[in-house]
Amino acid sequence: TIVLSGFWNFRYAESLFMKHFSAYRHVVWDWNGTLFDDVSLCVSVINGMLRRRGMERVTVQQYRAMFGFPVEEYYRSLGFNFEQEPFEVLGLEFIEEYESRRLEAGLYDGVEGVLMQMRDTGMSQSLLSAYQQDKLDELAQHFSLAHFFVDRIGLEDCYAHGKLDTGLRWIKESGMPPSSILLIGDTLHDLEVADAMGVDCSLVSSGHQTKKRLQSSGKIVFDSIRGIANSLKHGTG
Repeated sequence: TIVLSGFWNFRYAESLFMKHFSAYRHVVWDWNGTLFDDVSLCVSVINGMLRRRGMERVTVQQYRAMFGFPVEEYYRSLGFNFEQEPFEVLGLEFIEEYESRRLEAGLYDGVEGVLMQMRDTGMSQSLLSAYQQDKLDELAQHFSLAHFFVDRIGLEDCYAHGKLDTGLRWIKESGMPPSSILLIGDTLHDLEVADAMGVDCSLVSSGHQTKKRLQSSGKIVFDSIRGIANSLKHGTG
């Protein structure tokens, strides 16, 4: 496993990343937790739901150690009982509060810069997210990032069943060879999606899952978006 943490690990992984980076022609970015820093917001919303039910709240670190797809399993791990309250009801409660507060969250430091760097290397870019399509479009416009992406691919409903099907459909319609595409995300689900699509994957450990969990992937794991930007800067002179 390659993790960008210590200085030498950083240099080794940076050089390995750049060695293969020239083979890619397109980057597919995850949104939530990769470019959009909504982890603290998600923890705040779920803790409100837990508090209203007299349930034990979670810290950010506990959340990052638990969160995953399918989201139903994550809710069960928090102690929600779907026989008492259906997942659809709980999911809608989360989404409604999240949406009312979504602008409390912002982009990770360095996002616009790394998107510009990718563009300047001649690579095209897309978004692939388990977020609702209309909300994904709204936020990309709000943060003035929409022009960086040739495609923005979200979900049709608010229950976040995952983005595997949309990813498979997109790559079939794109006509691009999978070997020319790199997917960058912040969860092991992003790796699952990338594997199903037949594309390569790198991960960022500043999002919804801990570095320890991401280390099991065997992929390059960056500590932050800044880490990707530094690698690109170093590799392109």
